[in-house]
Amino acid sequence: MKTITTHQPIVRDLGDGLILRRSSPADVEALADFCGRIHSDDGWDKPDEHIAVWTRDLLTKPHPTFHSDDFTVVEEAATGRIVSTLNLISQTWNYEGIPFGVGRPELVGTLPEFRNRGLIRCQFEEIHRWSVARGEMVQAITGIPFYYRLFGYEMTLNLSGRRAGFESHIPRLKEGEPEPYLIREAREDDLPFVAELYAESQKRYAISCQRGLEVFKYELNVQDKRNADHYPLQIIEGQDGQRIGYFHLLNRLDKTTILCVTYELKDGISWLEVSPSVVRRVWEIGQEYAKQENTACNSFAFLLGESHPVYDTLGDALPAMRDPYAWYLRVADLPGFIRHIAPALEKRLNESLAVGYSGELKLNFYRDGLRLVFERGRLTCVESWKPQADEKHSAAFPGLTFLQIVFGYRSLTELEQSFPDCYWNNNEARVVLNAIFPKRLSDVYAIA
Repeated sequence: MKTITTHQPIVRDLGDGLILRRSSPADVEALADFCGRIHSDDGWDKPDEHIAVWTRDLLTKPHPTFHSDDFTVVEEAATGRIVSTLNLISQTWNYEGIPFGVGRPELVGTLPEFRNRGLIRCQFEEIHRWSVARGEMVQAITGIPFYYRLFGYEMTLNLSGRRAGFESHIPRLKEGEPEPYLIREAREDDLPFVAELYAESQKRYAISCQRGLEVFKYELNVQDKRNADHYPLQIIEGQDGQRIGYFHLLNRLDKTTILCVTYELKDGISWLEVSPSVVRRVWEIGQEYAKQENTACNSFAFLLGESHPVYDTLGDALPAMRDPYAWYLRVADLPGFIRHIAPALEKRLNESLAVGYSGELKLNFYRDGLRLVFERGRLTCVESWKPQADEKHSAAFPGLTFLQIVFGYRSLTELEQSFPDCYWNNNEARVVLNAIFPKRLSDVYAIA
């Protein structure tokens, strides 16, 4: 019988000759090759270099929140061949300024001949345990439609969304007119400015990701420039050399489009004056990418969610629009999360028509539910509640749809219009739910 030496202790024997274990630095090249191939849009035989480099960076370079054992690996015990894997990238997000831990699963993939065996499910069970042990209240993932609902996730937060223009929409300088703003690549001494402006700009969003100085340093100085999640940082300066803003670009063309994934200006700086310079520089970089990639850059796009100041500023110069997709979120302990964000809910309540509300809401999720008690505008009790036959309840939400109003993704009215079995039973419940869970703008720039 052959003895197999694994890089990490076995987490679980899965049967059928498969084991589940954690990754180690010794897995770098095998995991980079596997992820580059399994996530390639062009098939197994044409690996995606950017994905492979991302995987290698996570496993070999000092990441602010990720360590070399943060992948799960399913392998054949007899050969050591990797057949399935995923990972967990920890981070902190904000809910109306209240921080909460988030675990982000990524690089989820299984060889075709090993699918439908429950391998992803057992890995999710494992990383969910890691996430809880780290104090993370939410898990968040991006991915294909429906799939992650199988593991307790709900599509419940806007993801991306873009506005795009073409060469004819680029604002032109008059003949002989100098560029009014200087745009250059970022240096390390720019990063405190970027981190401060980023934190200030996130106040426009209900849900956002904390990105401290260490994250921006990692992305500028540590990440490989070919990393799938590396976004070159550009600094915007006035004629006096003072920094006034920044933006990030994708490090390659998205087919024939150059993507701008962040864009922020200091308070008191005119979006109307600065944005033409930004568009011209984005277009120039797009043409540079096109030469490097031996292709064409035909459009520029701002990938900044559902709403952003530059959309209103450029208006008709961004005629092509793509609606946001969605983050999948999982909240294992919903009562605990609601208690955690209670200060934000109380603030909303006491700025609403129901200021100082006292009463009880029983929210029916059909298989289970939630009971909320308010006293003079304070949320004094949040607990799980089991609906009983013929017991009165305040409102009903099928499945995990309640998460959609918790995170401001949909309004109560929008949920009612989409799901006939979502409804409120009394006007008091309608007013209070609308007050504490309004539809709100979010655009999460997560850590990868």
